[in-house]
Amino acid sequence: MTNTSRKSTEIAQLALFSALIIMLAFIPGIGYIPLGVTRATIIHVPVIIGSIVLGPKMGAILGGVFGLTSLINNTIAPTVTSFVFTPFYDGAGLGGNPLSLIICFVPRILIGVTPYFAFKGLMRLFGKIKGKETISLVIAGICGAMTNTILVMSMIYLFFGESYAAAKEIPYDALLGVILGIVGVNGVLEAITAAVLACVICKVLFQIQKRTKA
Repeated sequence: MTNTSRKSTEIAQLALFSALIIMLAFIPGIGYIPLGVTRATIIHVPVIIGSIVLGPKMGAILGGVFGLTSLINNTIAPTVTSFVFTPFYDGAGLGGNPLSLIICFVPRILIGVTPYFAFKGLMRLFGKIKGKETISLVIAGICGAMTNTILVMSMIYLFFGESYAAAKEIPYDALLGVILGIVGVNGVLEAITAAVLACVICKVLFQIQKRTKA
């Protein structure tokens, strides 16, 4: 495959992953998996897979697309806590805070970076261990999901702690426990979902890539 055709293929793949992210973000009911008392989002999964398969640059772009969909969703269909993701919603009386753009974009962009380096690093670390690809993909999926959850919730606590607690109608003193609970429940469920999907889908895409290069 020539450099031109390889670049064209990568752009086409980037477009497909971007379209999938947009579809998951804007079509009601498909971006979330019901898990009893809570829901696990899968919108970040295409970003994780894109990072592993296409590399960190393309992954970062996909993360930016995810962040943009979050900004749009929280602006046009806000909830009581949308102010942490968009400066264009004044639900907390903050007058639009640009710090929300950091929460909206930085963790999502990093979702497209950390899985790639986790996967490549683990593949080298495990050497000739049998099943290293599966293990590496699972851990990379977990890293991507937890990158999002931990960074988003940490930044919410640091930047908007009192306002977020007020919007949730909980005492500020209890906020840290609530955030740790979200990380421990939603974060873990989303990490498991991402790990399984990333492992299965990346294996298929790797096989397709090998056939294309052959």
